[in-house]
Amino acid sequence: MLLSVRWEEEKYEDGVKWKFLEHKGPYFPPEYHPLPDNVHFYYNGKKVKLSLAAEEVAVFFGQMLDHEYTTKKVFRNNFFIDWRKEMTDEERLLIEDLDKCDFGEIHAMHKAKVEARKNMTKEEKLVKANQKITDEYGYCLLDHHKERVGNFKIEPPGLFRGRGNHPKQGMLKKRLQPEDIIINCSKESCIPVPPAGHRWKEIRHDNTVTWLASWTENIQGSFKYVMLNANSKLKGEKDWQKYEVARRLKSCVDDIRNQYLQDLKSTDRRTRQRAVALYFIDKLALRAGNEKEEGETADTVGCCSLRVEHITLHEELDSSECVVEFDFLGKDSIRYYNKVPVIRKVFKNLKLFMENKKPGDELFDCLNTIKLNKHLSSLMPGLTAKVFRTYNASITLQQQLKELTNKSDCEAEKLLSYNRANRAVAILCNHQRAPPKSFEQSMANLQTKIDARKEQLALAKTELKQAKKEAKAKGSTDPKLVERKKAAVKRCEEQLLKMEVQATDREENKQIALGTSKLNYLDPRITVAWCKNMEVPIEKIYSKTLRDKFAWAIDMTDADFEF
Repeated sequence: MLLSVRWEEEKYEDGVKWKFLEHKGPYFPPEYHPLPDNVHFYYNGKKVKLSLAAEEVAVFFGQMLDHEYTTKKVFRNNFFIDWRKEMTDEERLLIEDLDKCDFGEIHAMHKAKVEARKNMTKEEKLVKANQKITDEYGYCLLDHHKERVGNFKIEPPGLFRGRGNHPKQGMLKKRLQPEDIIINCSKESCIPVPPAGHRWKEIRHDNTVTWLASWTENIQGSFKYVMLNANSKLKGEKDWQKYEVARRLKSCVDDIRNQYLQDLKSTDRRTRQRAVALYFIDKLALRAGNEKEEGETADTVGCCSLRVEHITLHEELDSSECVVEFDFLGKDSIRYYNKVPVIRKVFKNLKLFMENKKPGDELFDCLNTIKLNKHLSSLMPGLTAKVFRTYNASITLQQQLKELTNKSDCEAEKLLSYNRANRAVAILCNHQRAPPKSFEQSMANLQTKIDARKEQLALAKTELKQAKKEAKAKGSTDPKLVERKKAAVKRCEEQLLKMEVQATDREENKQIALGTSKLNYLDPRITVAWCKNMEVPIEKIYSKTLRDKFAWAIDMTDADFEF
């Protein structure tokens, strides 16, 4: 798929305009089926037959017993409050203490189902019923062309997990009904038929957006959407346009930086606050802030919404270095902690901004995201704080790849270099994760394989030495045995190197999420060009999903592409 890239720049200013859109609506997961007769819930050591609504929520908790979430106080408290809302009056009178609840048989049933699924063949997993659902709900007509739908299945009910230390973790994500869903289709199309006995919340014909259905989830009050598949034409065009805006920033970023450095000396407090915020957004890739969804109560902040309590100023005795210590909850309640040296002008301004303020007061009391982005758009059309984040992520990847990669490296070493470049971006953007539960065991298993391969290499070297000795003693002119032993040694060395590189890569990435930046912030053309230059198959970097999403970049990018 090669995109024509000569459309008008203004095309997306008021949203994407499609002419015709028809689809079947979203697919709803099946209703809950009660527990089998041999699986029970116990309270205070006694069997309790729960009502269907309460039992379903109990199953959600029982399925997660081996997860650390169920040990967290916030998760348990939120779950118990929401669970009791689903109980009958009699159940609420009986079940008053979560610690007296026994979900063991429910958990055992869930584990058995998981193991059974693991043992299924690929053919068994791809049952015809699922394919039929995909065929019916997984496609739409866009401008009379058949396109894949991305997430066409409505989210099933469950317990909200959130990321980081989210204050709402453990709350019940309620079951959605057609009455909660807004359908978006063209006026000319056949309106999707809701499930029997139900009706849609609303029918819209909005051709300035690309979502097919939407609803409001009950935990944070945020909007959720059924969207086109990542490899659809419109998605590809929007991706291309996003990275082109970030790429255009390269031509004027020096002027913008010079301007905000000059603004640090302005007599206007608002201008100086804006300059300091831009300095942090540019240097640290901070999110702008002030972006909470309606109803969201988590105490998360970005650059413009920082409070005095979120930063600490450190000035060395010799005044040669000024350091700002950041400590706050960012998007998805992920902690951002960083100590960074800053130029003296920034440090002095921060001191002034913090004067006569309480810890809970706003640091930038004259600034918000709207004002900041309005200023940025006056400097370059389409420029926002997020574009800075995309630009800095992409330019960092490109620079790191140039510094870290050698064409003479083996493939495993090249992939390690790519992941290290990707990791530099993930650290810049604060894309953290908790180490996987199986990390220690996985590393132990890999180390066992490495030790075995080392023994195999030592044996291969001994056999090669012996073969050379025998050939020399016999005066043999047939070098085939020696060559075979040499090949065996080389093969063992390559396999050992690959395993050792893999172990290094896993260890370095155990607390860093590489996928987020790869999916959202890194211009895929940088990766495609690198793969072509380094002769690394694109499949080694991008999964099938990402190859579909970035098909436009894979098709249009040459090896000499520069961001």
